[in-house]
Amino acid sequence: MTASKNNNAIRDVLAFLFRHWRQEKAMVALTVAGMAAATCADLVMPVYSGRLIDAIASAGASRGDAMHAALHALVLMALLGVMLVCGRHLGFFAIIRLTTRLMTRFAGNAFWRVQRFSTDWHANNFAGSIVRRVTRGMWATDLMNDTLLLALLPAVVVLVGSSVLLGLHWPMMGGIVAAGALLYITLSITLSLRYVAPAARLSNALDTRIGGAMADAVTCNPVVKAFGAEKREDLRLSEIVDKWSRRTFRTWTRGTRSGTVQLTVLLALRITVILYALLLWWRGRATPGDVAFVLTSYFIIHGYLRDIGQHVANLQRSVNDMEEMVEMESLPLGIVDREGAKPIRVHGGDIRFDRVTFRYGAHATPLFEDFSLHIPGGQRVGLVGHSGSGKTTFVKLLHRLYDINAGSILVDGQNIASVMQDSLRAQMALVPQEPILFHRSLAENIAYGRPHATREQIEEAARLAHAEEFILRQPKGYATLVGERGVKLSGGERQRIALARAFLADTPVLILDEATSSLDSESEALIQEATERLMVGRTAIVIAHRLSTVRMLDRILVFDHGEVVEEGTHEDLVRREDGVYKRLFDRQALGLLVGDIEEPQEEDAVESFD
Repeated sequence: MTASKNNNAIRDVLAFLFRHWRQEKAMVALTVAGMAAATCADLVMPVYSGRLIDAIASAGASRGDAMHAALHALVLMALLGVMLVCGRHLGFFAIIRLTTRLMTRFAGNAFWRVQRFSTDWHANNFAGSIVRRVTRGMWATDLMNDTLLLALLPAVVVLVGSSVLLGLHWPMMGGIVAAGALLYITLSITLSLRYVAPAARLSNALDTRIGGAMADAVTCNPVVKAFGAEKREDLRLSEIVDKWSRRTFRTWTRGTRSGTVQLTVLLALRITVILYALLLWWRGRATPGDVAFVLTSYFIIHGYLRDIGQHVANLQRSVNDMEEMVEMESLPLGIVDREGAKPIRVHGGDIRFDRVTFRYGAHATPLFEDFSLHIPGGQRVGLVGHSGSGKTTFVKLLHRLYDINAGSILVDGQNIASVMQDSLRAQMALVPQEPILFHRSLAENIAYGRPHATREQIEEAARLAHAEEFILRQPKGYATLVGERGVKLSGGERQRIALARAFLADTPVLILDEATSSLDSESEALIQEATERLMVGRTAIVIAHRLSTVRMLDRILVFDHGEVVEEGTHEDLVRREDGVYKRLFDRQALGLLVGDIEEPQEEDAVESFD
């Protein structure tokens, strides 16, 4: 890790933090004012400590005068103590408000961006790693605020103020303290940024990998159990943890060495200051109270200097912890709404692809080129074809999960690139082949597309989807939690919940990704019946992997390499002797289809990365 990269990280993170500080000016100002007042009180305290000792040690004054001078110094010390306590209380109260507000905002902003990143970005990042970046960066905000406002700010005030106060009495003493403090601070910063920080950054990268590996294995635990691969996953994680352990050990070892060097410099500075104070006393240029003032001031300086190394290390650690979260702030969102975009209004569900050209990423060959297609509102259309032919991409473009390179996609005459994405997708209910449910109640999952639905509406949707039977068998009925991604339910039960969700959403456009391809015959029959009922009165697009599911549709489109090579009804297409559809249908009817159209997940992979 080069110094320039590390400096860039510090600059970016501090700029990010200060930008948000400007939105909380009042809390920052209160924190600074409170800590500055408390630190000034702490700084001036040794002056009156010295005067108290001089009053007690004065030989020429009467005991009454000495007592009066001593009490005067004590009262002023007490007032300074009250100022210190009140200032610290104000500073801590303000920074608590500041930090909780910033942590809340950072977590919310990061989650907002993650939700809107592209489909490809999510496909290339572990969920556990994403969560780790956000939570680690959020908590690092607390450490960074404390370091800057509660630690480094008071330290700078003390060092500058003490050097000035000592310099007013003895310029040489002020120069020694200022030079020693400057040397120590420079050394601490250099060691932290150039020696400790690079190792800490590598350790953090492994920490993120640990979170991703754990989340990946936990999410896929059914697969792990199915193959008896627990030991294999243990070994895989242990390899990552071992590498993290070695890098963390190196980071902490470097931190220890750095601390030893800093303490050595502090010890040399302490001896130098004490020797010079004794020399001043020996030459009669300092009273016992002056010596006490110097020693007390230095002990305060020493305390702040001793901790500066730790504060700089904490600052660097918080920069490292926040860096990945701050980087997410600069990443472009996958698809953004155009300025002035308005909600789409869909009534008939008419869909038109007008001379669309689309390629994945930087691929030279487009999947769709000058592609045009019209689906009238209310028509039920089946999409069939080999894996990679463009069926799933067609639906993704309709959802505007990707922006096209040329042409336009219209829904009821409205260009989907000019409308708000959330309003577009809210008009298209999707029932995927592998429905994903939230670890929430059955009722919440059904009502996800219509969150303000009544209980009666939820139950009606469940009945239409043939889901009520198994829901009522659950111990808590509609309040039953379904587990992460719905793992507590069978495949057929998850499909029926997804259908109930589509029934309740009641959208003009319906997209079905072969909802029955992996179910038993009884579940398939129930879901097929519910699906046919759901398609009534809507524009329905069915991605078909079992051709038997498209026989009753109004129109079948046969895709091949981004083109519609055949279209018509089932009866029309099976009569074409050399047709693609007939060949697929015959092979499937004979049970010989190996993998051409029965692996929808493969299509996604091919179209996303080929």
